Amino acid sequence: MTEIMKTTDLLDWLDEHSPRFTRMSDQIWEKPEILWGEFFSSALQMEYLEKEGFKITKNPSGMNTAFIAEWGHGKPILAFIGEYDALPGLSQAAKPERESITTGAPGHGCGHNMLGVAEVAAAVATQKWMEKNKVAGTIRYYGCPAEEIGGGKVFMARDGLFNDLDAALSYHPGIYNMPSLMRTVAIVSSNFNFKGVSAHAGGAPHMGRSALDAVELMNVGANFLREHVLDGTRIQYVITNGGQAANIVPETASVNYILRAESPDYLMEVAERLRNIAKGAAMMTDTTFEEVFESGFASMTSSRYLASLMETVMQSLGPIEFTKEEMAFAQKINDSFPGSNADYIEDKVVTLQIPEGQAELLRRFKEMPLLGANFPPMDGNIVFKGATDVGDLSQVAPTGALWTACFPTCTPGHSWANVATGGMSIGHKGMMHAAKILALTAAEMFTDTTHFQKARQEFERSMAGKKYKPLIPEGFQPPHREP
Repeated sequence: MTEIMKTTDLLDWLDEHSPRFTRMSDQIWEKPEILWGEFFSSALQMEYLEKEGFKITKNPSGMNTAFIAEWGHGKPILAFIGEYDALPGLSQAAKPERESITTGAPGHGCGHNMLGVAEVAAAVATQKWMEKNKVAGTIRYYGCPAEEIGGGKVFMARDGLFNDLDAALSYHPGIYNMPSLMRTVAIVSSNFNFKGVSAHAGGAPHMGRSALDAVELMNVGANFLREHVLDGTRIQYVITNGGQAANIVPETASVNYILRAESPDYLMEVAERLRNIAKGAAMMTDTTFEEVFESGFASMTSSRYLASLMETVMQSLGPIEFTKEEMAFAQKINDSFPGSNADYIEDKVVTLQIPEGQAELLRRFKEMPLLGANFPPMDGNIVFKGATDVGDLSQVAPTGALWTACFPTCTPGHSWANVATGGMSIGHKGMMHAAKILALTAAEMFTDTTHFQKARQEFERSMAGKKYKPLIPEGFQPPHREP
């Protein structure tokens, strides 16, 4: 590492301004907004970054809750990647027991209130350091909406808005502090809407053509398809419209499908096979159907080089110090879920296929409800079956990924428990830990620009000549909502 790692300027600045960022995170937490409707959250971040001297580009790729904030000039160009969308139905107070603030309302069950703000804090801290030290280069913050299902980054990637990046730093709240080697599957989602002919189900069923029959036959065909796809492929569905009443032959019926596969090319093969099953179901029932595409994310490949760089930075910082009160808060949440702290840690060892030496590092803290220690990358041995639109970015530019401890050890993703700790000091500490790691990593990269070159070389090897291809249909546009 270069001499820059000996300076405390960045850390001092982030410590001084920590109350501003924790308040910003709390404001977004207090007003959760779901995909394509993040008007308050995006405006809050835009206004702050503009005041700090960033040039703002609004509505990139036609998304009115997206923006790009840029500062500096010339190469290299480093991106900080932000998100701020919430999840439906997860309203929760900042308490260790289940208690909705507003029944049925959204909540930040994935911690995106912290995710975006940590990246904002890191971007501005890096800017202040660059100004003070007269360092050349450009930093950008991408305000990305609709990571949950919608995929704001997909449209940005398709439109070339990441093409000139030399590298990008992404982050996500989690249960531990760890640079990530995460790989994810590619994913597509579509609605299949069948149309038949209604009739009296008792008096004249022969006059009807059941759209629901078509949906059910499609589902039968899809279930047989499961046996004939590669391991790791997922075929998931839910009937969204099954008709109006049992005594009426359903004129319309719909089913939503989500497909997952490790290879984007193979995913599209499976999608075509499913489409043929839908055609067959329509032919068998004398109905018609329309496929309405919903979303599609490319698979993610994190930069090992940038993960190694972040690990070195992280170890220089030391762990997060959680208080006894925070530990007790987290333990009470863990007690709400099946199994012990140790059970959950062992489950992580197994599901992540963590090598024995690294597993012992994790097991040292098996009784702890919060993991404040810093860990080396341990998630590089599997392909996660979850998906993220960061995958599209990672196929365009070298992308470093980071986790920090914002949630108790036993909490599942997308849960009320994540909302609870994301709105109080546990989440605040994890968020600011991430901001420091990201900012110091950025400073190291701008000080020794060979880091950009080495990350790019690794990226080119991993792509092996393949070019990014979005999984959304040509001409497909994000939805437009009014504030």
